[in-house]
Amino acid sequence: MFDWWQSKKAKPAGNAPGGFAGPRALLEDLDRRVPQYLADTDQGKLIYPACKRTPSDADGDIGHLWDHTRLEAMRYVMLVPGRNFDLLHEPARQLEMIDAYLARPPHEETVIDFTAATTANFAIAIVAGLNWLIHCAQLAGVDPTQHYGTIRHFRRLVTVAQRWWLSEGAVERCAQMLANGEQPPLMLYLIWSEYTRLAKPIAAVAILAPLIGKAGNPAALPADLMARFEMAQDPKDLLGQDSP
Repeated sequence: MFDWWQSKKAKPAGNAPGGFAGPRALLEDLDRRVPQYLADTDQGKLIYPACKRTPSDADGDIGHLWDHTRLEAMRYVMLVPGRNFDLLHEPARQLEMIDAYLARPPHEETVIDFTAATTANFAIAIVAGLNWLIHCAQLAGVDPTQHYGTIRHFRRLVTVAQRWWLSEGAVERCAQMLANGEQPPLMLYLIWSEYTRLAKPIAAVAILAPLIGKAGNPAALPADLMARFEMAQDPKDLLGQDSP
C-alpha cells in the first residue's frame, strides 16, 4: 500500500529527476512554486486549470500538465492561515494531525472558508485538494472509475499511517528512514504522493488522448512517450527537473 513498507531507497535530493526530497526541502519548493504558478495563471501566461490545455498551449506538454495539476490541488494546503506546517512534517505532531483529519467529516467543496483551528484547516484544505482533482478529472473526461472513492481511498491511507505512528519506536524509525533517503508516512508525503498519483491520469487524458485522436493512431505519437509516461512516478521524470 505504501512505498515505505517496501523499504525502497530513493535517490538523494538534488540528484536525478524524481529523486528523494526531505520534507523541509519539499515545503520550500512548494512555497516557491505554488505562488509563482498561480501568479502566472492570473496574468494569463498559462491556461487554468491545466487540464484545459492543449498540446499547442504554453506548457501544454504532459509533464507540465501533470505537475501543474497537482500544484493546483496543493495550493489549498499552502494557503492555510498561520502556516504551521510542522503539523504536516514533524514526527512528534503526526498523530495530532492524523487524528484531526480522521475526526473531521469530508466535504465536497473546492471553495472553502478556514476556521480558527489549524488542524481543522489542514483537514479542510487536504480534502479540497482531492475534490479539485476529482473536478479536473471530470473536466478532462477521465473514466469515472479512476477517481471513484478518492476521498475514501485517502482516508484508508491515513488510517494505515495512524497505525504506523502508534507503533513503538515510530519517531526513531522515521528519523532513520529520512537519513536513508526513504519516505516515512508523514502527512506531507501522504498528501503530495496522492495528489501526484491522481493528477497523472488527468494529464494522460487531457494531452495524450487528443494527440492520439488527431493522429488517428497511437503509434504516431513520439516514439517513447507512452512508455516513458507509463513508467514515470513523478512529472520530473519527464521534465528533467532537479528540484524537489
